Amino acid sequence: MSRRFALLSVTALGLLAGCTSKPRTVAQVAPPVIMVPVPAPTLPKGAPPTIVIPVALADGTYPTPNRNLTTSAKVWHLRAALNVAALACRGPQELTIVAGYNALLLAQKPVLAKAEATYASEYKSGGGDWQDRYDDSMTRLYNFFSQSPARDEFCAAAGTVLAQSTGLTAEALPAFAAQNLPVLERPFTDFYRAVDVWRGRTVRPVQPQLAVSRQYASNMPVQTITQARLQPISQPVPPAQPRLKLDASVFQ
Repeated sequence: MSRRFALLSVTALGLLAGCTSKPRTVAQVAPPVIMVPVPAPTLPKGAPPTIVIPVALADGTYPTPNRNLTTSAKVWHLRAALNVAALACRGPQELTIVAGYNALLLAQKPVLAKAEATYASEYKSGGGDWQDRYDDSMTRLYNFFSQSPARDEFCAAAGTVLAQSTGLTAEALPAFAAQNLPVLERPFTDFYRAVDVWRGRTVRPVQPQLAVSRQYASNMPVQTITQARLQPISQPVPPAQPRLKLDASVFQ
């Protein structure tokens, strides 16, 4: 083999190697977005399809009797909620709730009496037939905590709150009421929200979980997927009607 032929062969091999090492251009293809139907939300247990619930406010919360309360009102509303729990909760937790409620009444009797008197005076300062307004307010409050579709969750919350009230000092009761009244209210607002979800859309876009081949570059654009917004369908609450047959002592 001549020296000239050897040099040409080396040069040719170098060019060939250069050609084979050049990176390939790979098309960047994003996985398709697939509209996947999902099962319709389930109507909450115990709720008829025609149930009327409050219309959600602009901030996503629901109007309840426990909004915009003074310190004394929060204490008395806490007492009312636990009173309903002692009257309505059944099952394994029944005796524990009743015992816890009676213990709270005994330990906090002066504070509760002062809270009730102060709360009533707030109505009285409004003039007119304040007693009727106060009684109507208490009826709406008891009716709110008596809504049966949320009772299981409410009774569980009441049991927890009563357990935490053991050993509570009189000075600590107002702060305890402010902290735990929302806990007792939450089962009902969660129920309202579940009804609104049930009345909303049942199809949403999802990003499919696909095994992406190595041919997709690391800088492949990703399409942002957002869940379709639910449109709550609610109706105003009608005038409340008593649901519990309570003697007058529960308001004292």
